[in-house]
Amino acid sequence: MVSPSPETKGTMVMGENLAASMNAKLVGSGKETVVLAHGYGGDQSAWDRIVPLLAARHRLLLFDWCFSGAVKDPSLYHPNNYSSYDAFADDLICVMEEMKVSGCVFVGHSMSGMIGCIASLKRPDLFTRLVLVGASPRYLNLIEEGYNGGFDLSDVEEMLSNIDSKYEQWAPAFASVVVDASDPLSVEKFANSLKRMNPQTALSLAKTVFLADYRYVLEKVVVPCNIIHTRNDVVVPLAAVEYMQNTIKAKAEVDIIDTEGHFPHLTAHLQFVQVLDRILGC
Repeated sequence: MVSPSPETKGTMVMGENLAASMNAKLVGSGKETVVLAHGYGGDQSAWDRIVPLLAARHRLLLFDWCFSGAVKDPSLYHPNNYSSYDAFADDLICVMEEMKVSGCVFVGHSMSGMIGCIASLKRPDLFTRLVLVGASPRYLNLIEEGYNGGFDLSDVEEMLSNIDSKYEQWAPAFASVVVDASDPLSVEKFANSLKRMNPQTALSLAKTVFLADYRYVLEKVVVPCNIIHTRNDVVVPLAAVEYMQNTIKAKAEVDIIDTEGHFPHLTAHLQFVQVLDRILGC
């Protein structure tokens, strides 16, 4: 799948109150603003464990992407408008402008990591640092190029079929695979968040996420980056992390947190905050 150039204007939801529609809010205090952007199937409650710890020292911007089940107006998300990350990047920029946030540290989980990279190409003035948590530029393997993204096309096709035909069963099963099973409360939290999504939204967004290729974006990123990963993430292999570190144009440092799964901010939140504190210079 070839994605549009990140410099091309996206098809974001237009309007003066996008931030309100996406439940954007500022909490905490401090000179530095940290933007927290959740990933596929989530909402801003994914950050609940770390917000009290960070808000004591920083101003935090939280919001729900338009696909989230926490957004009251389901018409905000339309598959044709959000067939690439480009439109999400435009939404991010719009929300930051409405909330008067600039020069921020952007923390993006999973798909939001690459969205932040694209937004930084459009508006580098808005970002001082990108923190990419469990992020990946491409989830599909590309054997002929020696690229390990973690999934064969058949894996993704099977997942899409399950989302389409039995979403209520797929959601908790997927959560139990991608979240550390030793933390059942976090597994349940993500499963419930997935269930709040519209199944058709979940299907179209999964296609956008898992069939895309944003490797070309990395070599254009000039904002300093930190990559946070776990020792064993079934969604993103360490090979993809190494690829990102080697391809990002700016300096990119990697921190591996000693936990399993795709959600270190849920299952190892104290370690996660320690890493963020170091990155933020606390």
